[in-house]
Amino acid sequence: MVMGERVRETMQGGQAAQREDMVTKTIESGTAAVPSVAFLGLALGSMALSLVLMTAGRRNAANFVGQWAPTILILGLYNKMVKQHGSDREERGA
Repeated sequence: MVMGERVRETMQGGQAAQREDMVTKTIESGTAAVPSVAFLGLALGSMALSLVLMTAGRRNAANFVGQWAPTILILGLYNKMVKQHGSDREERGA
């Protein structure tokens, strides 16, 4: 048996898996109401704010804010995937 399979079996049968499922479902039910275009808008907004900060001579702040865009886009991608496929795929028998 591969170590990953042992960990998966332990997690699926334990309370940790149930607690994670509750937290995951709570987060996903809240984020499901957010449209995917909102994440794109936030990412573009962070890039625009970064440009403004850069032209104002605040290079460190501009770099910091500019690095938000990839994170926001990844969160949007996760949100979209969960909306389409769900995170409880194994529970639904898919």
